[in-house]
Amino acid sequence: MVDLAGGPVTAEEKLPLLPTSLVGSYAQPDWLIDRDKLSSRLPPRIRAKELWRVAPELLGQAQDDATLLAIRAQERAGLDIVTDGEIRRESYSNHFATALSGVDVDNPGSAIDRTGHANPVPRIVGPITRSRPIEKRDMEFLRAATDRSVKMTVPGPFTMSQQAQNDHYPDAEAAAMGYAAAVNAEIKDLFAAGADVVQIDEPYMQARPDAARAYGIAALNAALDGVTGTTAVHICFGYAAIVHERPEGYSFLPELAACTADQISIETAQSGLDLGVLADLADKTIILGVIDLSDTGVETPQTVADRGRRAFAHTTPEKIVLSTDCGLKYMPRASAEGKMASLAAGAALLRAELDGR
Repeated sequence: MVDLAGGPVTAEEKLPLLPTSLVGSYAQPDWLIDRDKLSSRLPPRIRAKELWRVAPELLGQAQDDATLLAIRAQERAGLDIVTDGEIRRESYSNHFATALSGVDVDNPGSAIDRTGHANPVPRIVGPITRSRPIEKRDMEFLRAATDRSVKMTVPGPFTMSQQAQNDHYPDAEAAAMGYAAAVNAEIKDLFAAGADVVQIDEPYMQARPDAARAYGIAALNAALDGVTGTTAVHICFGYAAIVHERPEGYSFLPELAACTADQISIETAQSGLDLGVLADLADKTIILGVIDLSDTGVETPQTVADRGRRAFAHTTPEKIVLSTDCGLKYMPRASAEGKMASLAAGAALLRAELDGR
């Protein structure tokens, strides 16, 4: 596509007002992964191969097939920005974190999860390095499978530093900066492979706000250094299926105004977040969570529209992407499909209202 001046059309210019997207993950099929085992434990930080139902020699093919199902489900629902559903991942972070050099995943360490429980984690035993692209092939697969705008997600350097046992670096800040260099190289490869948006997932900035204030933004900006392309940061209260007690507001959000990402992804549906906080992020596009993942029931399009409309008093519709609160990984597939359809329909209602003004 080209614009009227003859130049290339950017991803943003291809999108409608109030575009819609998942945060990242989609519900993996029961034939691919043991969803009972998945939901009965904390999200894995080390490899959890026992979760897969398919034999190792067929797993890659099965993951590709399930990824295509996830892409088609998003298209059918009417989403404007499509992800690969993170179908190939056991968790949002371990797929990337366990592929880095400098970590021992066979002899893991331990770290306290945001739920307050100990969880096996990668043990840092040397300099963190990325010896090869990790998600590049996943990005190429997604780009080839759809003509819609596409987004790929990577775990953030601060979050990975909190999900590891540091037996190498002098302190956690140094570990986070090591992760940042690996994430930076990955993001550049993802854009080169066709990504329209790359999102960094940083839930532990909310879970560990003091440490995040000390060095989280520096690590995040290091991960984004020299990156050209639309970037986002997702910050959340954790999967609703795992983290049941949730605050009404963020303990770390205005600080993200200082990061160089273009978009900030936040939860508002389940928490009923006071959207006055958006005033602190006036320069950012807001990926607004309007789908509640604590309830498997499907919202009506009108409910989705009502949640989205709340933001109009604090930012312009042109600076809003409508999304799920968090990933759909733990949702039943029928609920996930219904919620995506309501997300798209709710956005259509709001567009019609705005067109009529």
